[in-house]
Amino acid sequence: MMVQLGAKVWVVPGGHIPFGGTGPEPDFTSFDQLCVLNTTDSAAETTLLFYYQDTEPVGPYRIVVDARRIRHVRVNDLIDPEAVRLDRPYGCVLRSPVPVVVQFLRQDSRLPGVVALTGTMAHPVA
Repeated sequence: MMVQLGAKVWVVPGGHIPFGGTGPEPDFTSFDQLCVLNTTDSAAETTLLFYYQDTEPVGPYRIVVDARRIRHVRVNDLIDPEAVRLDRPYGCVLRSPVPVVVQFLRQDSRLPGVVALTGTMAHPVA
């Protein structure tokens, strides 16, 4: 029996997918990424809602993380109900029916010969 870790609601307030990159795709494409860990015995059928400075929230985006698995999702790849906007600040809220753990990563490859990678934990709410 696995220990259930995490929370059911996570917030990423500082999203911003850098536009552009130098080098071959997809390795040198700038991106934001969510890493979701599900240690429970049930699939996590998560939803994401994206908030912007000048428009109503967009979503839900649906991401399934199978039981006892991890899933990495590039925010750039989320296109339904619409593509997540590039080079615009956003915040997002992830909701899950089971507790999960969420990490946020960003790769910025806009400068020639430089790939900056940063990561942080999303903020758990409940």
